[in-house]
Amino acid sequence: MHVNFFPSRQISLYMARLFLTRTFAVLAMLVVVLQTLDLLGNSGDILAYPGNSDAQLWHYVGLRAPQIIATFLPFSVLLGTLVMLATLNQNSEIISMKAAGRSAHQILAPLVLAALGVSIISFVFNERIVVRSTAALSAWEAVDYGPVPPDSGVKSNPWVRDGNNLVNAAIVAGRGTAVQLRQVEIYNRINNRLTTIVQAPKGHYDVASKSWVLEGARQFDVARGTVSNIGTVRFGRDIRPDQFTLARVDPDALTFHELEAAIGDLRDAGRPTKELEGSLWHKLSGPLSALLMPILGSVAAFGLARSGQLFMRAVLGMALGFAYFVADNFSLAMGNLGAYPPVLAAWAPFFLFLLVGETVLFRTEE
Repeated sequence: MHVNFFPSRQISLYMARLFLTRTFAVLAMLVVVLQTLDLLGNSGDILAYPGNSDAQLWHYVGLRAPQIIATFLPFSVLLGTLVMLATLNQNSEIISMKAAGRSAHQILAPLVLAALGVSIISFVFNERIVVRSTAALSAWEAVDYGPVPPDSGVKSNPWVRDGNNLVNAAIVAGRGTAVQLRQVEIYNRINNRLTTIVQAPKGHYDVASKSWVLEGARQFDVARGTVSNIGTVRFGRDIRPDQFTLARVDPDALTFHELEAAIGDLRDAGRPTKELEGSLWHKLSGPLSALLMPILGSVAAFGLARSGQLFMRAVLGMALGFAYFVADNFSLAMGNLGAYPPVLAAWAPFFLFLLVGETVLFRTEE
């Protein structure tokens, strides 16, 4: 027996077109309002820098708008779904489709497919545009909206793990294999017990031996309390130069693959990565949340408009959407604190509310 999961082609295209136009109309309205409020709050700081003018205000808008779009696109999908389905319900179009034998899932199928397309667009938009605008805006804000200097490549106070030992450098300059270390300290440990501390004024990476070289090193013996000059010391054959040059990682300013590589480097350096791992998985679950919104908003579609409950159904759909965003942020925060694994923190709200939405749909078909 042939089962057509979608309504007719004409109805599917009609509903998808309504859904997309309502969604992007709501998004445009939200972006205009929120961008205006955001600009009012920050225009004073931008214009306070000598020489800044209206051009810098428009530059700020160009950098901030992609962030607002990325943040509120899923919510726009929810509102667009509610507006569309409430309108169809008031015009008795939902009733007509159900009278024709269409189930709730069949009615929503074109919306879910369109929402999947929105999720894909959102992911690409985040990877191509949002991360760049976030990085540029963060650098601009760091200099109080003045000229952004080029990256000097100088880092300060990184910690790197060398087996059971810890290595610290007060200053790291340069890039790649030309990295130079200043005021280096190596904390040698046996069974997590500190045995010696090696100190040197400078060090560099030796490409030939793929190890690090300290010059003019001195060693402090913890047990004896003595200091001795040991000259040149080689260490860290497993330490790559980029492990010293890692700066603070901003997950919002990196693409999925860049963040994945940064997490690998930090993990190899013995640094904590739980928070970044949660942000990595959320780069997938975040855009995919648009797929949930038609399902959560479907409570506004099923029920007679004449029953007087349409408004309450729309409010319930909006409340479910809000609850998802609250649960999503709470779950990420708990994951950052180590309460549960980063993968679970990023995906648990999605699957939980998918189950809630499907429960609502099945109850409407009873």
